Amino acid sequence: MDEPLQALLASLYADGVHHDAAEPDRLLRRRNLEPATAELLAQLVRIVGARRVVEIGTSNGYSTIWLAVAARDVGGRVVSVDVQEWPELRANLRRAGVSVDLRLLEGGAYLASLPSGSVDLLFLDAEREEYAGWWPDPIRVLRPGGVLAVDNVLSHPGEVASFLSLIASDPRCRSATVPVGKGLSLTWRGH
Repeated sequence: MDEPLQALLASLYADGVHHDAAEPDRLLRRRNLEPATAELLAQLVRIVGARRVVEIGTSNGYSTIWLAVAARDVGGRVVSVDVQEWPELRANLRRAGVSVDLRLLEGGAYLASLPSGSVDLLFLDAEREEYAGWWPDPIRVLRPGGVLAVDNVLSHPGEVASFLSLIASDPRCRSATVPVGKGLSLTWRGH
């Protein structure tokens, strides 16, 4: 990653931290990934060779940029889904020089619309309490060998417990929690 892009990402992250500290409404906070988590996700995209990446929860585009740069490295593309478009999002994507398919839609509805096995890497970073209601689509849409990444599993364990239990009960899935950032659950979907 070149220095201007690193500087942009550092600026977006710092701005998000500053914004969130002053914003009392949780739903209006940017809630960006921590840099180490974003870097790990980007490397996973490259390692898996994920050409079809779906992100649920766009915010100001911080994690979207990380994913899009990595997907571009392997000839892939990112679709990012959110229920609202944040004012600075498109400008941030332009400044980063990345192209992303943006969808304004509820995450569960978007996943339900996708064909089975059509996603290489799915990243969930939205309203955690909703994930269990999306079942079984987060696993159904993954291709065999695909990866599901879920953020905030250590910082908000109660909000993701039922969803992680559903994953654990699926014999095709192998999961691990990585203690990076606020906790990242990584699930490999077997054949």
